[in-house]
Amino acid sequence: MQVVSISSLKGGVGKTSVTLGLASAAMAAGIRTLVVDLDPHADATTGLGVSAANKPGIGEMLKAARRTRLADNVVPSGWVANDRRSADPNPGRRPVLDVAMGSAYSGIYDRPDLGRRDLRRLATLLSGVSGYGLVLIDCPPSLNGLTRMAWTASNQVLLVAEPALFSVAGTERTMRALELFRKEFAPNLATAGVIANRVRSTSGEHTFRLAEMKQMFGSLLLSPIVADQANWQQIQGAAHSVHHWPGESARQAAGTFDALLKNVVDTGSNHVRRAG
Repeated sequence: MQVVSISSLKGGVGKTSVTLGLASAAMAAGIRTLVVDLDPHADATTGLGVSAANKPGIGEMLKAARRTRLADNVVPSGWVANDRRSADPNPGRRPVLDVAMGSAYSGIYDRPDLGRRDLRRLATLLSGVSGYGLVLIDCPPSLNGLTRMAWTASNQVLLVAEPALFSVAGTERTMRALELFRKEFAPNLATAGVIANRVRSTSGEHTFRLAEMKQMFGSLLLSPIVADQANWQQIQGAAHSVHHWPGESARQAAGTFDALLKNVVDTGSNHVRRAG
């Protein structure tokens, strides 16, 4: 089971949008996927069309990690109902995209002084699930306890940045923090790469910063870049996957996330082989 944390030190760079785009690509590819919404704002849960008041959120599950079965408390994404294969009489062919719902309660763990026992809470929860090929963890935009808890549970960390000064600088700091964390807590944790998000080809600043990112991050800067999309807010507001949204711009965005997902999955497979 490949577990990928989607992280960013700076808020507002589209980290959750990237998580949703990769989840959409995974569903389209038929990869059984679980999205863990670790951000207390729970935007990924909303964007995935989930509403299940009778199930605990991830915060409540973390509190009772040793007594809680994560598999009993995940809920299907609302996107699955929009996939034509969901009406197929053969359930083995239906797409699987489940969600561990976000919860404001998880904020109690988003502090800088978590001990090793608390850092393993999410790993303990994930150890009780099976049947997924991919787990995507949407982290909060910080390097506090929840992000480090996600890194402890992950095989890979995927960083998201905009081609802007503060975002690029924040990504460089995140990579340094990740290296320190790897040495102390998670020697097998790999960097999946850096995704350049919301890139405007007509912006001279974006062109300059993108060239800077290529120089700074080298092969870690993943291809293709994610272009700025005017109707992205509309797609998320309707709680639809980009692969099910009409129009040429959505089709191109879907293709971008298909290619990025393949890069992430291939990188993870290579890392697992080397670690083995």
